[in-house]
Amino acid sequence: VLDGKAIFDIGSVDTEDDTYIGETQFIYSYTLNLNTSFTGDDNLYTRLKTGNHSTWSKTKSDYNTYLSSGNGNGDVLKVDKLWYTTPVGENFTVTFGPKIENYYMHATTPSIYEPVLKAFTLGGNAAAYGASTSPGAGWAYNADNGFAISSNVTSKNPVLSNEAKSSWATQVGYTQPNYSVSALVNVKANGWTDSYFMTVDGKARPGDGNSTNVGLRAWWRPTDSSTAIPSISLGYDTSETDATSNDGTSAYFVGLNWVDVWNPDDKIGVAFGQPQKVEGDSVDPFLYEVYYKYKVNDSITVTPTIFGGTSKNTANQESDMQGYLLQTTFKF
Repeated sequence: VLDGKAIFDIGSVDTEDDTYIGETQFIYSYTLNLNTSFTGDDNLYTRLKTGNHSTWSKTKSDYNTYLSSGNGNGDVLKVDKLWYTTPVGENFTVTFGPKIENYYMHATTPSIYEPVLKAFTLGGNAAAYGASTSPGAGWAYNADNGFAISSNVTSKNPVLSNEAKSSWATQVGYTQPNYSVSALVNVKANGWTDSYFMTVDGKARPGDGNSTNVGLRAWWRPTDSSTAIPSISLGYDTSETDATSNDGTSAYFVGLNWVDVWNPDDKIGVAFGQPQKVEGDSVDPFLYEVYYKYKVNDSITVTPTIFGGTSKNTANQESDMQGYLLQTTFKF
């Protein structure tokens, strides 16, 4: 089964320290999803992707302007994800593949907020839930009462060596139709770094390059989604290393979605939070986005977005960022 989407992004970003000076881009990403089943219950997933994003829309930096749609393959269609998943018995699932990220193997959905910035995926894409496409394998158990537990490992090639960069994530959660809570511990080794919701200092792995990262997540949605009450997604991350000079890092996230506001299937999104920062840092980073998603028809949506925030520049001074985006998505 094949489906896909094309995303057109027209946007501009301006920063107080002139890292970006009203830099306007008209850029795109193009994705093809292929799902193949051999037994009716298993699935071989392949994602092909390309795009021409660059600079602010595809750069990991203190300003966190990286778009969820960002892809910098330079117009070359590449295999972006590739894994196989199969059930084992009634409640277990096993997943493995040469191109996968940890969060695809988690048993509990950490957030239901739909982000425009990649920083706001997964309830805050910081130390705990940050991931990188690598070889990996994992298992998940989903009980009939809503309880779930999962554990998985991803490792950079060469895998399974003492020097390999690796990420071992274990998640426990409980989900009902209107709410969910979960906790995750992600042990990262040998300098593994991957977060998008971060400051450069917060992302660093001093000491022996190992870190223990904890992510707490919760979400709630009203029974009647068309009310004035939004769905709410929350996240909080901490990270610790063995370095005596490191005071630990933290991050938080709040995401709100309203649906069916003025037109059927439209959506308003508001998200804000503190990117992963070193405790006691002189600058408190902040990031936000506000968007309105208008559904033209079943296949096309248009999403004007404003985003911005505060971070630390190279001179260790506070610097503001402001961005504007018009995103058009074609699904097929």
